[in-house]
Amino acid sequence: MKSNSQDAANIVWHPQLVTKKARNQSNGHKSMMIWFTGLSGSGKSTIANALQSELFKRGIQVYVLDGDNLRHGINTNLSFSMEDRKENIRRTAEVGKLFVDAGLVVLAALISPVEEERQRARSRFAEDEFLEVYVSCTLQECEKRDPKGLYKKARKGEIPQFTGIHQPYEEPKNPDICIDTTDRTVEQSMQIILPIILEKIAWKKGKQ
Repeated sequence: MKSNSQDAANIVWHPQLVTKKARNQSNGHKSMMIWFTGLSGSGKSTIANALQSELFKRGIQVYVLDGDNLRHGINTNLSFSMEDRKENIRRTAEVGKLFVDAGLVVLAALISPVEEERQRARSRFAEDEFLEVYVSCTLQECEKRDPKGLYKKARKGEIPQFTGIHQPYEEPKNPDICIDTTDRTVEQSMQIILPIILEKIAWKKGKQ
């Protein structure tokens, strides 16, 4: 529920004594949001989790915000209508922003099918704190993999409003990274993205 204008006028931002800059200096790396978007079955969550493991091994403070996992908690009251999808993205971006402020590298993996909403999520972060990764994969291949059996259920009409079947997916117009996973393994995809992240967060080898 949104606050009315009178309520909003009485809400004042309370600054913290420990800043994001201080947290980044303590961690030995910058914090940022890496936003993975793509069809269900494209490999977003799998790649994000593989990257989390590799970053964690290097002593980097990192966390995955998985779209499905969030719908078990903070987004449990949201449906898959277009309006609720927008709210899903907004909440994920706001949670991610808090994590970035806390000094973490955040890997968000969710379909986020609407370009405008992805750009709105980007706008919540500083220019150098957001990286959009488009995990591209053909619908045919995603449906062939169907790791969660969702496409099969959608074809049977058991899941309405399913992206790629009932609702469109708007491909990113200008993603920071585009990985085609149709014929690429998780390891191959990860090795393309990993060095880019390490450079972006200014991680120094050997820092633990």
